[in-house]
Amino acid sequence: MLLREGLVLLLERAGFDVVAAEGDADRLVAAALRHRPDVVITDIRMPPGGTDDGLRAALKLRSRLPRTGILVLSQHLSRQYALDLLAGDPSGVGYLLKQRVADARRFAADIRRVAGGETVLDPEIAAAALARAEQVDDRVSRLTRRQREVLSLLAEGLSNAAIAESLVIAEKSVVEHVSKVYDALQLPQTGSEHRRVLAVLRYLSQ
Repeated sequence: MLLREGLVLLLERAGFDVVAAEGDADRLVAAALRHRPDVVITDIRMPPGGTDDGLRAALKLRSRLPRTGILVLSQHLSRQYALDLLAGDPSGVGYLLKQRVADARRFAADIRRVAGGETVLDPEIAAAALARAEQVDDRVSRLTRRQREVLSLLAEGLSNAAIAESLVIAEKSVVEHVSKVYDALQLPQTGSEHRRVLAVLRYLSQ
């Protein structure tokens, strides 16, 4: 209740028009179908079941409102939840830890990215998947430090331009690193930034 009210206040202060705030997964789905918003933000755990009702609501809305962005918040890391959410068409989907809400400016930026059709994945999920892959896959452990940094940012859903800005390097260098990462991991080349997020995350979660 308090989180929901605080989130509404944060969103309104950031310039968003909040059309509904529901604490129940079933009512959330009904409200989304009624209002057809640009973005739906949901918690993984919601009434009435209190387990993964929010995730199931998000998946239902993904199929019924394909043009609506879906941003899921979670208390704990779960690669499987992320894969379930990103399966199919990962565009306009976000999966973040609740603690990201504390950085209001970045959180608002992530919402706008999802609304714009981008994919947003929590950095901790990407980092955890990469750390696990480094331990079990020689191809990942043989990547250079810079290539692993690029791989992690790819998993977060960043574009080449955003990766270049984050690492303070030229975008041309990012393109070269991405190509080498894809070759090393034998990932299929794709021009879609959304699809490459899913490909990278699936690889790191094997």
